[in-house]
Amino acid sequence: MQGKGVVKFFAILLAVVCLYQLSFTWVTRKVEGDAKAYAKGDILKEKEYLDSMSTLPVYPILGHDYQYCKNNELALGLDLEGGMSVTMQISLKELVQKLSDNNPDPAFNQALNTAEADTKTSQKDFISLFVSEYEKLNPNGKLAAIFSTRDNQSHIKFDASNAEVQTYLEDQGKAAVKQSYTVLNTRIDQFGVTSPNIQLQEGTNRILIELPGVKDEDRVRKLLSGTAKLEFYQTFENGQAYQVLAGVNKILADTKKSAPAADTTKALAANSTAKTDTAKTAPAKGGLSLLNKVQKTAAKDTSNLAGKSKLAEQNPLFAILAPVTYQDQTGQQKLRPGPTVGWCAIKDTATVDAYLNNPAVKSAIPSNMKFLWGVKPIEKTKIFELYAIKLVGAEGAVLTGDVINDARADVDQKGSPDVVMDMNSQGAQKWATVTREASADPNNKQAIAIVLDNNVYSAPTVQDEISGGTSSISGNFTVEDTKDLANILKAGRLPAPARIVDESVVGPSLGQEAINAGLLSEGLGLLVVLIFMVAYYNRAGTVAVVAVIVNMFFLMGVLTGLHAVLTMPGVAGIVLTLGIAVDANVLIYERVREEMALGKSVRISITDGFKHALSSILDSNISTFLTGLILFIFGSGPIQGFATTLMIGIVTSLFCSLLISRLIFEWMLTKGWDIKFSNPWSSHTFKNANYAFVKNRFKFYAFSGLFIIAGLISMATRGFNYGVDFEGGRTYVVRFENKNVTTEDVHNAVDVTLGRGTEVKTFGSDISITTNYLIDDTSANAENKVKSTLISSLNAGASTHIAKDGILSSHKVSATIADELKKSAIWTVIFAILIISAYILVRFRKWQFSLGAMVATAHDALMVLSFFSLFKDVLPFSLDIDQAFIAAILTVIGYSINDTVVVFDRIREFLELHHSKTDDPKTVINNAINNTLSRTVITALTVFFVLVILFIFGGDVIKGFSFALLIGVCFGTYSSICIATPVIVDFGKKDLK
Repeated sequence: MQGKGVVKFFAILLAVVCLYQLSFTWVTRKVEGDAKAYAKGDILKEKEYLDSMSTLPVYPILGHDYQYCKNNELALGLDLEGGMSVTMQISLKELVQKLSDNNPDPAFNQALNTAEADTKTSQKDFISLFVSEYEKLNPNGKLAAIFSTRDNQSHIKFDASNAEVQTYLEDQGKAAVKQSYTVLNTRIDQFGVTSPNIQLQEGTNRILIELPGVKDEDRVRKLLSGTAKLEFYQTFENGQAYQVLAGVNKILADTKKSAPAADTTKALAANSTAKTDTAKTAPAKGGLSLLNKVQKTAAKDTSNLAGKSKLAEQNPLFAILAPVTYQDQTGQQKLRPGPTVGWCAIKDTATVDAYLNNPAVKSAIPSNMKFLWGVKPIEKTKIFELYAIKLVGAEGAVLTGDVINDARADVDQKGSPDVVMDMNSQGAQKWATVTREASADPNNKQAIAIVLDNNVYSAPTVQDEISGGTSSISGNFTVEDTKDLANILKAGRLPAPARIVDESVVGPSLGQEAINAGLLSEGLGLLVVLIFMVAYYNRAGTVAVVAVIVNMFFLMGVLTGLHAVLTMPGVAGIVLTLGIAVDANVLIYERVREEMALGKSVRISITDGFKHALSSILDSNISTFLTGLILFIFGSGPIQGFATTLMIGIVTSLFCSLLISRLIFEWMLTKGWDIKFSNPWSSHTFKNANYAFVKNRFKFYAFSGLFIIAGLISMATRGFNYGVDFEGGRTYVVRFENKNVTTEDVHNAVDVTLGRGTEVKTFGSDISITTNYLIDDTSANAENKVKSTLISSLNAGASTHIAKDGILSSHKVSATIADELKKSAIWTVIFAILIISAYILVRFRKWQFSLGAMVATAHDALMVLSFFSLFKDVLPFSLDIDQAFIAAILTVIGYSINDTVVVFDRIREFLELHHSKTDDPKTVINNAINNTLSRTVITALTVFFVLVILFIFGGDVIKGFSFALLIGVCFGTYSSICIATPVIVDFGKKDLK
């Protein structure tokens, strides 16, 4: 073996590097074990212990601290460690509206709405769709007239062409996405999550954020979704606002009396002339008597008012929005001074918004008045406060967050958490003026509302002028609230709203179960492969065993060194790599056995076996690597994790099978060991195989054709069970107190509240619930609404009570993302087939080989799809079509090509060595297939064994994924012999002669 010293050097160097990289994981596990022992189940104590160790040296000799080791350990994905993953989408529609200074032009606004709808089905970007739609609606319209505003006139001249404006908008869109990425990155860094993963998805207006170990998902949503638009507003007094609300209440009451429910809007329009003047109008007659009727109940819970049908009919608004009052010495209700104008139950806030935003009602509200909700309910209640905000000038706010230099969490004089803000010099001067004016009248001091993202955080009454540029935000805050708020303010505001369009939450218990399942399947898979190799190849099999173990060590070390994230699909990739790693050894050993059958010595047979197997090994592994590369480029999240482990595994497998194995054989030969490549029972297996594969090709065509036709009919009539990735919606994995709960029990509990379209499936010993309920609701609390509705519905059932921490995981995908994922998946599969076919064409230089590979890979994909459609409601586990399934399809394609290339390589060899003018090409090709049958079957069996282990012990999270791989390997092995090769025969009759 040439270059033996160089190989040894690199092997030792790689082993040392991998050992060093893996050592960080061992150190952090020890520290975390000590923390658990110290805390004895107290999560807060455990966190405090780890925080205290973050800067202390914990790594022996080298002295690295815990935080350094944590940052360099093997990172676990959310499905293994638990945590949260979200995809944020930057709203380019609202960015464009902002750039136009909210231009009211009808064609402009219609084009925006149409473009937003078209992004769900078009491959074009939002800006291109908007410009195209605008030019369609207004052929002679000039976009410059819309966008050449005071802020943009230096960039857009009034006579600029639409193309120039489009370029400007595209540049602003890209800049907004990049700025959003920077802001979100800063927020996450200050949030204190270990090993976060934040990716800007190039070519889109989306950002992927993965936060391992996060438990408070609601806090994360608030942290990420807030645009940090900070504003300071003057306010109206309660008495002034009450007069307006009383007028609105009267309009609504008159509407209910004069119009049927179905025609409410028209009636509201008819009453739109009933305007209210805040300065002149006294409280409506009987207005204060109304306060006496409603306040006793309202102070406790306004939700009780809605039940009083008569009161609700006469006072639609005040039945759910209770005026803010106090009781005077005579027992009468009086309006309480201040900017708070109403109390409302959380469930009724949407109705109040609908009332106030109705065009007819809005005409009764002064143009300089708007109503905003408080950010949180009143402490220990479900009641929100409504504030009356005064708009001043064109901006509306008297001061904005642009003047904030710094923000920090603090405590006020009462010891309650608050946020202190420091302003720049310009802001300090303006703030002094604003507070001086607000406190000028000693008998009527005004309140200033501090508003963040259209929610009132506090509205303190200003007692004196505040100089120095310092202000604070106080309220019903926790310490975490103030930290997050200060973090958001310091990180800066987002240039446009960012909404969560894809979300996954995995609880720690489900993550631990996934780890256990992954370790078990990995260990058993390794054990089965090793036993089989030793049983079939005797002492040579032990060399393969050592090579596979070393390969596993190198693979984990490289994964850690590259800071790759190990996910459950990644574990599946490792397990699959075990099977593929054995393939190279099988190819070598079968070649060695052929050389020994020719009477060569063991040493020469080993040398020639390695040499002759090299071409097949490289071709098969490169084709599989290409599949992994396509997955990595087009996939995301867990799919990228699978692709990463697959690609790294292929590289380390090649190193170990071609070089480490050869070193071991050289050492054994030097020691004079007797090396055997078979046991008595396996020495003649497939040796004289002579199956008529080519002759029976039309039977194979018929079988595959009929199965695929049946599958296509099933796809057209029955369709698939689409996962939430491709359908859109929310999926929850729920654990119940009653272990015998059935899907029918769960259906009965949730169908009324979540809708009959809700899908309920078994998920191992738990239940998976998928629903489209409120999927189009983009409000901040939509997720909490759905979750609380689900929990209350289940807990109301007789046998469906949720266990403690019973929501094990959740996954949300918007309809837009689902459509895009579906299209992307189809194109990814097509692209993979074309790329691999092109590689085959380059390597074998005959289009028939490339066509055979293309037909075989398409055949395998269609066979698996057909199986999933035909048997979707037959098997006792889920056969969902989702991103993991697409990863399985691409892996099957890679495996099939791996198998096919080895067969093709032997066919090419036989055609060159054994072919003459009198030989029948069909016979030569059939002999080549039979000659490589041993390798094909042995490799298929090892991979099959591994996948069976993965399917049985890998856990419910990847059961559908591993099943797709399992049947795909069977179809792939079948197609490499019975489909790909016959295509060469039938399309290459002339070229092969």
